[in-house]
Amino acid sequence: MGVSGSGKSVVAKQIADNLNAAFLDGDFLHPKANILKMRSGIPLNDEDRLPWLNLISNAAFAMSNVNDVSIIICSALKQQYRDIIRGENENIHFIYLKGSFAVIEQRLAERKGHYQKSGMLQSQFDTLEEPTADEKDVYAINIEQSLIDVINETTQVINSICNCE
Repeated sequence: MGVSGSGKSVVAKQIADNLNAAFLDGDFLHPKANILKMRSGIPLNDEDRLPWLNLISNAAFAMSNVNDVSIIICSALKQQYRDIIRGENENIHFIYLKGSFAVIEQRLAERKGHYQKSGMLQSQFDTLEEPTADEKDVYAINIEQSLIDVINETTQVINSICNCE
């Protein structure tokens, strides 16, 4: 989880490959209306996100029934969004890729071919509810280190959760 540009895709794809885990990009579950809205530079609201979050929760449930480790990437910016994803799922954990606005803004400015534009980043940071200690299933990873260090630290967290080393 994390704002756009935090590295969710690149980190998750590499870890999924390393761990032979199932992988799903939550963006693939967005309804067409959401994608068109984001392409137009219009931030999504809670009403837009609700069907998408329910699809992610359902996908997590389905994937957990056939895979030892499944990785789904999505923003999950608010606690209520994470709660929807948790839903009836018994074994959900979130890896929060945490970074400063300045670092992520620079990454987005360099990004090509993605519908999330850097101008929408402020909206994501405004929406972001950083996980608190009450959310014991959320693990924060500082992304302001090398990519390999982010991948290694995230892999260690996943291995400690699932005992899959």
